[in-house]
This record gives sequence, C-alpha cells and structure tokens, in this order.
Amino acid sequence: MYAIVTDGSISKYINHPKSLVIGDVRYPAKIFQLWSKSELNAIGIYEVTFDDSNKKDEQWYINTNQSFTYDASAGTVTATYGSATAKAHADTLFTAQDETDGKGTEGEVAIRGLKYNLIQTLKQQVAGILSNTDWYITRNTEKSTAIPSAISTHRDAVRTKQAEMETAITNATDTPALETLYTYTEQDDGSVTRPLGELPTLEI
Repeated sequence: MYAIVTDGSISKYINHPKSLVIGDVRYPAKIFQLWSKSELNAIGIYEVTFDDSNKKDEQWYINTNQSFTYDASAGTVTATYGSATAKAHADTLFTAQDETDGKGTEGEVAIRGLKYNLIQTLKQQVAGILSNTDWYITRNTEKSTAIPSAISTHRDAVRTKQAEMETAITNATDTPALETLYTYTEQDDGSVTRPLGELPTLEI
C-alpha cells in the first residue's frame, strides 16, 4: 500500500500499483517496480509501514480503524491502531431506560457475551464428538447389545471434561482471562497446551 503526499499531507492512498497522475505528469504503474524508494518519495509517493503493535486478536477485542501519519523528517507514512476495546465477556442486559424506549424488557439479554458464545461452541463440539459413538447407544436400545466399556468410559470422560471447561469459562473474571484460557503455550517438555485443556479423543 502506498500514500501520496501533497503539500505535506496525505492526499490519496494506493492499494495496488497503477498508472497515476501527479501534478501534470502521468506515471506508469511500472515505477512502483523500477524506481527506488527515494525516487518515489521525490514525487510524493511513500510506501505505508504498518505498525500492528496495538492490534489485538479480533476474537476477543474490537480494534480501532487504522490512522495514517506522515512524518516529513523521517520520510515515512505509518498506519497505526489505537487502543483496542475488549469484547464484553458477560451478557449485556436491557436496562430500565431500554424498556422505556421500547428496546426490550429490563433484565433480559440484549447482547450475548463471549462466555455464552464460547459455551455454546463447546456444546456443539461435544455433541459432534458424542455423535460418533451414538450408534452404540442406539444399538443397545434396539438390540440390547452391550455397550463396550471403552465407549462408555470415553463418553463419560467427554462430559466430565465439558463440565470442567464450562466452569472455567464461567469463572473467568474478564475478557483477558478468557483469552488466556484459550492461549496455547509451549511447556518445558516441548508440548503445546492451553489452560482450558482439550476434549478427550477416543483411543481405538
């Protein structure tokens, strides 16, 4: 991405190299490949440097729009983010004013928070895992064929781990705490794990 600087201010952005007119001169798109940085700068074209130091994971945060700054002394154009805002970890409820305004009933859920959505995702994952062995349950119901102990143990372990994970999510005090639960880090033994853990897999 490039920016065109005119009279000390950014006047235009170029996402892809193309033919363009600066002043009374039309320049071909090839200048972006053939010209040096200093040659481009001399006619007011600067490649944008992206500073993502303030950008955060969009699963957990709402990032600001980028702002673009031209530094004449350094001869640079930089795109930066402002401070990100954490997404609500808990449900947002309708207020008394909301009810007065006809937006909803006070105390009822207006917007679901991260905790609710994460737990719903977890429930879907568990349902998918259990569905792989549901046929053992159906066969037992229809044919009285015994369910292998390994299958019963696995299904119980999945539900137990689900309960532990839901508790951990529910007990997280804020959005950074939720993010930490899902963040993988390398351990001393070389394994890569996350505090939330994983749902059990069936050993066959």
